[in-house]
Amino acid sequence: MGAMTEQPDETDAVTYRGARFEGADFNGATFRDCDMQGVKVVDAWLVDANISGLIDNLVVNDVDVTAFVEAELDRRHPERAQVRRMQTADDYRAAWDTLERLWADTVERARRLPEPARHERVDDEWSFVETLRHLVFATDAWASRTILDDPTPYHRLGYTHSSYPPADAAALGIDLDARPSFDEVMEARTDRMALVRRIVDGLTDDELERQCTRPPAPGYPEEARRVGKCLQVVMTEECEHRRYAVRDLAVLEAGA
Repeated sequence: MGAMTEQPDETDAVTYRGARFEGADFNGATFRDCDMQGVKVVDAWLVDANISGLIDNLVVNDVDVTAFVEAELDRRHPERAQVRRMQTADDYRAAWDTLERLWADTVERARRLPEPARHERVDDEWSFVETLRHLVFATDAWASRTILDDPTPYHRLGYTHSSYPPADAAALGIDLDARPSFDEVMEARTDRMALVRRIVDGLTDDELERQCTRPPAPGYPEEARRVGKCLQVVMTEECEHRRYAVRDLAVLEAGA
């Protein structure tokens, strides 16, 4: 898990664009952080498969299942729809109220686990601590740097999305190899959530339309982004990564 809603251009990724695989055996294969736009799978055995990511116009046996998947996700996690439908400053405040409440419950679940479990990866997805670190980075990038125009807001314990070059993360002062405790990460996380609270508390409908000119991080496209759009990215990150975290907490709790 981990790519942010908007990603910098990749120029050094291995590419299989236009490739054709026939009679290939991908049994047990894992495709992580791959661009699979326009992929066509024909006459295949797709059994016990697990697909996650940015999915749109997914057609299975001539049926576009995208709407079914989105509707079920919204049913299970109604905060997704709440964030997606935000329009006014009051909508943004209400959505952040919801996210603060949900995350408080989720963190309390994590606190009941032993410390090693909070650092444990489930099915090679980010651990709970790594997820919180990523949300620190997301807030630094989209709230502090883009909305508040702070050129260097990045916390050392932040965790970039997987496609962001490690050398570029290090140049921002981020230590991807750090192994902080849960409490250390929670200190940074609490501070960043309070920053978003201050932004939404002072938000007006006019402010939502203000254009931000600083990109979230070096490597992102240089373009104007509305305050409302930046906040929506932050809150979408909060929704989706909490969804992943809750899924994996259930596994950890069962093991404990």
